[in-house]
Amino acid sequence: MNLSLRRHRLAAAASLALLACATHAQSASDPAASGSPAPVIERPAPPKPAVRAKATTAKQAADPTPQQSALTADLFYEILMGEMTARSGDPGSGYALVLDAARRLRDGKLFQRAVEIALQSRSGDAALAAARAWQETLPSSREARRIELQILIALNRISETVEPLRAEVAATSQIERPLLMAVIARNYSRASDKKLAASVVEQALVDELKSPTTGGLAWATVGRLRLNAGDVSGALDAARKGQDIDPSSDAPATLALEMIDPGQPLAEPIVTRYLNNNAKASPDLRIAYARVLVENRRFNEATTQLQAVTTSRPELAEPWLLLGSLQMQAKQDAAAETSIKRFVELSGTPGKDGLDASDRKRTVSQAYLALAQLAERRKDFAAAERWLARVDGPDEVVAAQSRRAGLLARQGKLAQAREVIRNLPERSPDDKKQKFLAEVQLLRDAKQYQAAYDMLARASAAEPDDGDLVYDQAMIAEKLNRLDDMERLLRRLIQLKPDNQNAYNALGYSFADRKIRLDEARTLIQKAVQLAPEDPFIADSLGWVEFRLGNTAEAIRILEAAYKTRPDPEIGAHFGEVLWSTGQKDRAVTIWKEALLSDAENETLQETLKRLRVKP
Repeated sequence: MNLSLRRHRLAAAASLALLACATHAQSASDPAASGSPAPVIERPAPPKPAVRAKATTAKQAADPTPQQSALTADLFYEILMGEMTARSGDPGSGYALVLDAARRLRDGKLFQRAVEIALQSRSGDAALAAARAWQETLPSSREARRIELQILIALNRISETVEPLRAEVAATSQIERPLLMAVIARNYSRASDKKLAASVVEQALVDELKSPTTGGLAWATVGRLRLNAGDVSGALDAARKGQDIDPSSDAPATLALEMIDPGQPLAEPIVTRYLNNNAKASPDLRIAYARVLVENRRFNEATTQLQAVTTSRPELAEPWLLLGSLQMQAKQDAAAETSIKRFVELSGTPGKDGLDASDRKRTVSQAYLALAQLAERRKDFAAAERWLARVDGPDEVVAAQSRRAGLLARQGKLAQAREVIRNLPERSPDDKKQKFLAEVQLLRDAKQYQAAYDMLARASAAEPDDGDLVYDQAMIAEKLNRLDDMERLLRRLIQLKPDNQNAYNALGYSFADRKIRLDEARTLIQKAVQLAPEDPFIADSLGWVEFRLGNTAEAIRILEAAYKTRPDPEIGAHFGEVLWSTGQKDRAVTIWKEALLSDAENETLQETLKRLRVKP
């Protein structure tokens, strides 16, 4: 070995030994402080045969731990040799020397070092032995118990953790319990026998599960481990029990939120019960629930939840943006603009939106894009341009340029708009595709259907298995009245992607709207409903085909529910026509007036009013 390197290692080992000596007096005087930050030692005193501890405290008087250090020259040499031996390739001997010194000195730092040496040599059993020796020598050391728990879990000796875990929970203050429960769930979720882990934690938390102050949190911890083990019904049962014993706890509801699914109808009532019965319900949980509702296309319910947050906690930024996005989607443009502008105002104060600087910059840019779109809807192109000019960040700038192209197209500058799109950067294949689709959308909005169809046909020939291209081409074929092409393309898409609900819905709706092959139309749309049961537009198609089949009462039931979920002008057009056909003309006119306020230019709505010769 290189002599200078050897000297360096010896010096490092000696330094470690000196540090152990310097801190020994304090760790020996208060074993319960193991793991707590030691006072800063500016100049360690040279080791002496014996070091007398500080004056006895009240706590130490009740502790039988000897108050005088037993650090002798021999023990100092033993510690030094243990470190040197461990570092020179014989961790077993080094471990034994350090552990022996730790026992004799009753020193938590040395016990911890023995554990480290054992772990470095990948000897889990030796590490566990050191941790248990530490516990036996210093029974009040929480650090020793924590390390023992970690090692037992790592060794997959889960059943042996019941008592140490119970002791650790009992020693933890109420204010620290939520953090401890999170740690328990995280650590035990790594066990290979996950059902056993859930059972062991339940045994260890037996007292907490019964307490009104800790029951909600404890049952949620057990439930999370059951869920991790694949026991969904057991997890739901734990969430219900936790809520029953502590209705004010958000932990059971948070667990239930993760299980909300059409196949788990019992999960959502746990969430709604918490939100409805707690005036100070967690805003984060309410926002998360709103996101789940949006994912399930339950937009009205999501809006209600977000309105509750913005009313109770108006200083929070995030819910304002989410609410504005939903209002914008529902064509409630004035309300949407107010909400999104409020988000922008609050985002000027770091900390109120819960975002770091980069996320804040990106999210605010998205808000500017939304405000630009709202301005464009009311044909205030100058205001739209001003909002777009405030967008910053590479990803958002691309989106801003796309919207700018849309503004140009709406002002009759289609060639200039297409040039803006073509000049956008291409940093990835996805960027190239998005540019292409943006240009197609420009042509579609400008009613240049043949040019759009030709672009899609060329792209689809190069990428025949790209379902997005096939679907877009089919929709343009319908605009060109090339209905045979549309059917051929949609059937190809069904072959490519049998779970694409849009393909079934579009083909079925086309048949229903043309009053042809109505039984097949219903079968196709019912398949789409199976794939997307919460989609109001697919429900609209089903209501429309039932109307064509003469099932008027069923059509009204379906369309009314769809329109309530999503008051879209196209759904309103169909709902109003079915009502009109049954003589409910006043109600039909009311629906159509609402739809016109939402989007007076909707093609389906305008065609319906023109055909029925109605002027709402």
